[in-house]
Amino acid sequence: MGADPTVIGSHPAGGRSVGRVERWDVVVVGGGPAGSAAALAARRSGASVLVLDRADFPRDKVCGDGVAPEALDVLAGLGVDPAALVAGYPPVPRLALRSPGGARVERSTHRPSSVVPREVFDARLLDAARAAGAVFRRATVRTVAASADGVTVDGTVRAGVLVGADGAESVVRRALGLGSNRADRLAVAIRGYAPALPGQDGTQLLVTTEQRWPAYAWSFPLGDGRANVGYGELVSGGATRAALVEGLHRLLPGVAPEGLRAHRLPLSTGRPRLPDGRALLAGDAASLVNPLTGEGIFYAVLSGALAGAAWSAGAGAGARYREALRRRLGAHLRATRVASELSRWPRLMDAAVRAAGADQRVFDDVVALGLAEGRLTGRTVAAAALGLVRGRG
Repeated sequence: MGADPTVIGSHPAGGRSVGRVERWDVVVVGGGPAGSAAALAARRSGASVLVLDRADFPRDKVCGDGVAPEALDVLAGLGVDPAALVAGYPPVPRLALRSPGGARVERSTHRPSSVVPREVFDARLLDAARAAGAVFRRATVRTVAASADGVTVDGTVRAGVLVGADGAESVVRRALGLGSNRADRLAVAIRGYAPALPGQDGTQLLVTTEQRWPAYAWSFPLGDGRANVGYGELVSGGATRAALVEGLHRLLPGVAPEGLRAHRLPLSTGRPRLPDGRALLAGDAASLVNPLTGEGIFYAVLSGALAGAAWSAGAGAGARYREALRRRLGAHLRATRVASELSRWPRLMDAAVRAAGADQRVFDDVVALGLAEGRLTGRTVAAAALGLVRGRG
């Protein structure tokens, strides 16, 4: 930002005060993976960056804690050492799936995933952003006012570009006049920690049944004898806390979780609602949650990185970010939308899981579609269709 003769103060990473208003090139609301990735990307091109979050870090965050290797690839591209983010938590090289009708597959994934508590992962990632020169401040954002030449937060902080990375209940999204997802594109999940299931070390487990479909439970091992366990279903199904707890125990019998907490998941519709101008949305705030699996960390770090890189376009940041996201994820998001609609038929899910059990390539396609940026390949569609026909025979 250009020099201003009324500047009366400055901040370590380049922010400055004009009267009672602080000015920053980029202000990020939310210090989770999307916000930290945005801060890292903006700092790489020299922006002054302020990150605001209502909580101090470390702090817990309700999530499955699974980190796909593709998410770590994005962060490595921002100068972060992936090994430092997952240190102390062994790789998880296998994934087991059970379909609504009871079909099962367990295979090694193309690359191991990691399971790191968000209390640990998010703090480490925010520390990396701060080490790169971003300034963090605990603050509860209440108002956001966007104009052609900047975005003002709570009347005291002025941003050249603002990135709303403040989650499913995003204040920034509401300030921009964008409402929440419809109930059929909104899931709710409950999560806690429990002793890992017998023989589960090194294997992430996803379990579904036909009851209250589409819904699933998970158990992701941390490598210390514990597992992150949870259960989720669509809000439109009339989910209550009691129904979520019942579903968890029904699909993972004998599990004894502690610290159960619920959260909402705004599922991707295939076409993210992204505003023009200087206020951007990333991660859950942009409804970037995989509708097949509820995975959101990969989307968060990727969208955050693209949003942070768009800041230099100024008033054109929104258009630049939207185009970058379309090029990177457009085809994938459309594929997940189609696949999520097809998955409403449990028998088709049974056929897909059987096909994944018969062919490692189909298994890899399914994992990439659900956890990273894969496509709905012809190979997988054909294998699932053949399995569906045979299942009827």
